[in-house]
Amino acid sequence: MGALVWLLIPLTAGIVAGLWGTWANRTRKVRSDGPELDGYARFREAMEKSHSGT
Repeated sequence: MGALVWLLIPLTAGIVAGLWGTWANRTRKVRSDGPELDGYARFREAMEKSHSGT
């Protein structure tokens, strides 16, 4: 019986990890990379500007 309990621990951890992965990935289908890419484009433009003070 003790061996069965020790086998249930990794099984339960695997099920919990699978559920968490599904939950964490739920918004990736809805949201695209648009906002992140827009922010990166603004960052690149700001870094490419020449500063006259330096």
